[in-house]
Amino acid sequence: MYTGNPARILFGCGSRARLAEEIGRLGRSHALVLSTPFQKTDAEALVASLGPMAAGVFAGATMHTPREVTEGALSAYNDHGADCVVSLGGGSTIGLGKAIARRNGADHIVVATTYAGSEVTNILGETENGIKTTVRGPDILPETVIYDPELTLSLPVAMSVTSGLNAMAHAVEALYAQDRNPITTMIALEAIQALRDALPAIVATPDNIEARSRALYGSWLCGSVLGMAGMALHHKLCHTIGGSFDMPHAETHAVLLPHTTAYTERGAADLLKPVADLFAGPSAGVGLYDFAVSLGAPLSLASLGFAEADIERAAELATLNPYYNPQPIELEGIRTLIRRAWVGTRPA
Repeated sequence: MYTGNPARILFGCGSRARLAEEIGRLGRSHALVLSTPFQKTDAEALVASLGPMAAGVFAGATMHTPREVTEGALSAYNDHGADCVVSLGGGSTIGLGKAIARRNGADHIVVATTYAGSEVTNILGETENGIKTTVRGPDILPETVIYDPELTLSLPVAMSVTSGLNAMAHAVEALYAQDRNPITTMIALEAIQALRDALPAIVATPDNIEARSRALYGSWLCGSVLGMAGMALHHKLCHTIGGSFDMPHAETHAVLLPHTTAYTERGAADLLKPVADLFAGPSAGVGLYDFAVSLGAPLSLASLGFAEADIERAAELATLNPYYNPQPIELEGIRTLIRRAWVGTRPA
């Protein structure tokens, strides 16, 4: 069975200029622009370009979508008399826009500036009291996504790499999802190949607009396939370590991807063989690790600030209510996986 998520996509250099048109097309006239504190200046510039169609800026988006931040944004939405939201940025800001839309039904437009991919999924992860939970629903999917490659030219190389690997993780997991089908597999492999080709070019020449466009294309496909197929061990582990230990989202995905792939490969070698072939590795996990090395990506959880003393607790949390996975999720195996990722060793 195949079910695609409906999404309106505007793709191409200069497409950000169509934002006001999209707000009007939705029958709205007063958009609250969301951003992280880091992108506040860009959000204010976007508000200025919208003129009377802008209600104001809420620049408090942060990783893992804490519920208290969502409550603050909802207050700002009401105080400004907004009738829709525009998320300018990556996963943190998009998550906040989704959380608002889920609560008050606001139309949601995303102007993507990273390779997160979450802008085309019906998935929302929220954190409360140190626990990150995930929900799906049609009201979570943004109404419109604007992909303007020019907006990614200022994305630092290091963030481009981790954001791209984060997106790639969505496609890798789709290959062995319990509800996979030939269409999701085709999309996933196209997505992985697009990012495999784009990220080295961005590292070599950060202002390569063709590579930036291809990376956005790949991340679009990665996010799309994540919305069509179920998540497994990789996302469970990233949500656990990210939400419970306040670890950086994209970087955690980047570090864990080779290790979760190597673990799952023991039970799904045939499904992951195309990944091994794409990266010319003896296995998918090793191929992904060597690719990360070539990009200068972070390789260890220790380098991200994750404490060795938290390995045991993370393994215990990750094995509670585990997601489906082709290779059974067992405490000792997950503990070993996390330790290898903490050290940053090449997968066996």
